[in-house]
Amino acid sequence: MNIKLLVVGKTLKGFINEGVEEYVKRLKHYTNFSIEVITDVKNPSALSKQQLQKQEAILIEKHIGKDDFVIILDENGKEYKSIEFANMLQQKMNLSLKSLVFVVGGAYGFSQEIKTKYSNKISLSKMTFSHQMVRLFFVEQLYREFTILNNEPYHNE
Repeated sequence: MNIKLLVVGKTLKGFINEGVEEYVKRLKHYTNFSIEVITDVKNPSALSKQQLQKQEAILIEKHIGKDDFVIILDENGKEYKSIEFANMLQQKMNLSLKSLVFVVGGAYGFSQEIKTKYSNKISLSKMTFSHQMVRLFFVEQLYREFTILNNEPYHNE
């Protein structure tokens, strides 16, 4: 199974990129993982929040294949403990899915159309994080899940 993290916009913070790169490198040991960056919408300050979300939704849709199983990272999604998330990931792998795609929206989150179309939602926390930081948190958690599934000493519980 291929796992992809689809994100809106580049990360300009070097420390975030370094952390993400470290966990992506670690994940290669377990799975075919990639991060795909969607180019920012041009001239976002000229758009309302809803217009920006709709423009980002169009761009997101172009990067999702018809056979992709999509899970959006949304503050109102289901929260998991790490072991629960590992079990959910194992269930998806057992389904022999071709591609599992996790999506991080832009600074204002997802349009209502995206939230309606993709009903599978997870939340990393009840707290709000920047869409830049979520990338690092997510790849670390994904790495953690694979170490849990492989009974390796990374996760302490």
